[in-house]
Amino acid sequence: MSDEPNSDAEGREPESDGPPEETPARQPAEGAGKGAGAPEQSSGAADESAGAPEESAGAPEESAGAPEGAAASQESAETAKNAGQHPGDADEAAARHDAQRPAGGTGNPDEGPGTPDNGPGASGGGSPTSGGGPISAPGRTAPPTEPTPPPQPAPPPPEGPAATAAMPVGQGPAQGSPPPEESGSLMENTSAAHDAQGPQDPKAAKKAKKAMKKQQRRRTGWRRLLPTWRMVLGGVLLIVLLVSGALVTGYLLVSIPPPNKAAAAQTNVYLYADGSQIARDGDINRENITLDQVPKATQHAVLAAEDRDFYNESAVDPQAMARAGWNMLTGGERQSGSTITQQYVKNYYLSQDQTITRKAKEFFIALKLDNEVSKDDILQGYLNTSYFGRNAYGIQSAAHAYYNKDVSELTPAEGAYLAALVNSPNAYDTRAHPENKERAVARWNYVLDGMVEKGWLSKSKRADMKFPEPGRVKPPRNMSGERGYLVWAVRNYLINNKIIDEQRLAAGGFRITTTFQPKKQKAMRDAVNDKLMSKLDKKNRKVDRYVRAGGASVDPKTGKVVAMYGGIGFTKQYTNNATRRDYQVGSTFKPFLFTAAIQHKSTTQDGRPIRANTVYDGTNKREVVSNGQGTGYAPANEDHHSYGKIPVSEAMDKSVNSVFAQMGIDVGPKKVKETAIDLGIPREVPNFAENGSIALGVTTASPLDMAEAYATLANHGKHGHYSMVQKATRGSEVVNLPDHDPKQAVPRAAADATTATMRGVVQGGTGTAAQAAGRPAAGKTGTAEEDKAAWFAGYTPDLSTVIAVMGQHPKTAVQEPLYGAGGQPRVNGGGYPTQIWAAYTKKALEGRPVKDFDLDTAGAGNIPGSQPPSSSGPTSEPPSDEPSDEPSQSQEPSDQPSSPAPPTSAPPTSTGPSIPEIGGVDGGDPGGDPGGDPGGGDSSTGGDPGGTPGGGPGT
Repeated sequence: MSDEPNSDAEGREPESDGPPEETPARQPAEGAGKGAGAPEQSSGAADESAGAPEESAGAPEESAGAPEGAAASQESAETAKNAGQHPGDADEAAARHDAQRPAGGTGNPDEGPGTPDNGPGASGGGSPTSGGGPISAPGRTAPPTEPTPPPQPAPPPPEGPAATAAMPVGQGPAQGSPPPEESGSLMENTSAAHDAQGPQDPKAAKKAKKAMKKQQRRRTGWRRLLPTWRMVLGGVLLIVLLVSGALVTGYLLVSIPPPNKAAAAQTNVYLYADGSQIARDGDINRENITLDQVPKATQHAVLAAEDRDFYNESAVDPQAMARAGWNMLTGGERQSGSTITQQYVKNYYLSQDQTITRKAKEFFIALKLDNEVSKDDILQGYLNTSYFGRNAYGIQSAAHAYYNKDVSELTPAEGAYLAALVNSPNAYDTRAHPENKERAVARWNYVLDGMVEKGWLSKSKRADMKFPEPGRVKPPRNMSGERGYLVWAVRNYLINNKIIDEQRLAAGGFRITTTFQPKKQKAMRDAVNDKLMSKLDKKNRKVDRYVRAGGASVDPKTGKVVAMYGGIGFTKQYTNNATRRDYQVGSTFKPFLFTAAIQHKSTTQDGRPIRANTVYDGTNKREVVSNGQGTGYAPANEDHHSYGKIPVSEAMDKSVNSVFAQMGIDVGPKKVKETAIDLGIPREVPNFAENGSIALGVTTASPLDMAEAYATLANHGKHGHYSMVQKATRGSEVVNLPDHDPKQAVPRAAADATTATMRGVVQGGTGTAAQAAGRPAAGKTGTAEEDKAAWFAGYTPDLSTVIAVMGQHPKTAVQEPLYGAGGQPRVNGGGYPTQIWAAYTKKALEGRPVKDFDLDTAGAGNIPGSQPPSSSGPTSEPPSDEPSDEPSQSQEPSDQPSSPAPPTSAPPTSTGPSIPEIGGVDGGDPGGDPGGDPGGGDSSTGGDPGGTPGGGPGT
């Protein structure tokens, strides 16, 4: 047998083909751990040492156990380190591992061959070290060994598990690889080889295997930032547990309270600006009934409107509640989204307060109620507590308020209308707000369609139904006279501006101080009675029975509504004529065109800037031109009068339709509309067309809307939020009110130029009756189509007031012409409306200094003389001061005359229907056919968008 060990070409020992021969074990002496001077070195280091002798063939094969044990110990330490264990724990595990090894080797790589207990005569032999030579068997001399050939360069070892799999069992790392303590793959491979070659501690092996798996599962990079599935699952379970606990706790703690006192709700108190009382409201009109008294069709209509799955769903809708809660927290639009059960709880047990606390109570009470009370009982309570408008609480009171019948007599169509009212009683009352009829009908159709969808109504019956117009309003007795108009105007103001919720306001308890001033309120009432109502003879003149009057007055500086006239009495004529939006404003809209022209620097078609002295063609029925082409729109002037060439200032004085129809196209209908909105006309007013007809006032803004817009002109183009309420409280609660917050809505030059032009209307135009006010004034007259309404809108520096006289049939509410009313051949803006305006303005400003307009037109308007006109009677006002616009006398001559001669560059005097020199290029596309429905003088182009606009509006 050769003494030279087998090796491959690289000097490595091949794997053994079988288990080592058993050698009698020898117990090492205690304390013989290391030989003197034997260097500490692992087996891997010995293999890598240059010139280290190879093992003798005569050495026992068990001697290989020493380096294997060292490798296992090193592996255990490395594994423990990676697993987060203390290195000492790994050493103890390695020690226990070595103790379990078979006899014949110490298993300690640090033991040297020269120790007394491990001398040459020892059976187990020693461990090869870098400092010792080959170990020979007893009685044999170790032959000299040949030097180890120089190591060959090896490719870099593979990393990770591949490195472990690729390394032969029992083989140390290749030359150039890191030492064992830095190579986890080597340790793992050595350990695996060791486990395969002999028995080991099962617990240690299991622990090492578990540590290796944990090392492989460790996440790296950005994945470490993501929660594990265990963390996610734990978080979800924790949230579910907390929510469940909160629900259980709330359910146990919140009990069903006794009914609230809303059934005997408090009254609201309305006060004048000086603190004196206007009226009280809040008398509850309620009559409870049982569910079997309500027709099934009416029950189904309410379910279709509010909660179609009422009988099959839970008492609460968490999704809708979360949405409503979020809107409350973020200040978004308030909405309910509650089930019928929740609404009943709010109406009967809680309050109308929009708070999170009330919503939480509502949630738990609804859950308990749903478990303790039947669905039929809940529906019955809901029908008896819901508010339907007209001060009617409950379905029985609503049936009498709207149709003057018992609930059991309601038709399916009537029941559907009452069901539609629950969502918004104020908006869907077509008698109180005829302008909202389209919305009300749409809601009514929604209810009926829901009934068909649920199988509660056949399609054939649904198709045959017509909208059931409700009966006349029966105002409360304590709202007689003007008090009802003022109270309901304030209520609508609070609700429409989302200051106080309608249901909460109906519950009462508010003390509301309005902006109405008793002195001015009386002045307006007296002016209407003296100048109009006293002239009527309702017994002998049928047309006099149609006469209605409305007016509103606004302080331009503060935006406060200081006076309002709604009609002869709330209990006699329910509709408030000061706030209604169903009569054309006529030519009172024309000043807005001129303001828009100055604001947008508009020009005529031949490029001339539009100013007060810009000349237009005032021929009757002159066709409006756009970019040199006829539009087919040719409105008539009042009385079909032709004016020929006429400057804008004179066209304003005489309200020439043909001039302003062309100017509307010059500026552009869309720009005109936006300017009107900037001045204060609400965007949602009916018939606010973006075509050529907008110039003649086909829109149906209310007197209050127009007074607000004219107040912006009086305030030099600054516009803020107008107000009817200066303070509102409920107990210790103070209601937040919108600030006036005025901003420059249009340039001052545009507003002041418009004022200067309208002063000519009062001084020498169609509004000369306004001079009776005895103060500098600017204004504009207007007449609707067929004389169905006549207007005067005007202002002084202190007060903006609009008066309208309207014709309406007392029974059918159809608009009627006013020809012959008051004994006059016709009623136009320069008659009764202007006279009422002057009488009111004189009395309302009595005792206050006379103020003149401080105008800065930047050359865009003619500033007439500022001397206030003399009134027809004595006045207590002191003489006016030096006029503030006196320097205007030094302006260019072209701006001075009210009717300047046409300039030399003016177009020819042809009266043909298409004059390309007159018109504008600024307006662009007039938004479709400028004629269309608005009509005009030609009946073939007529239409009826809310009162046959076009043509007729004149003065």
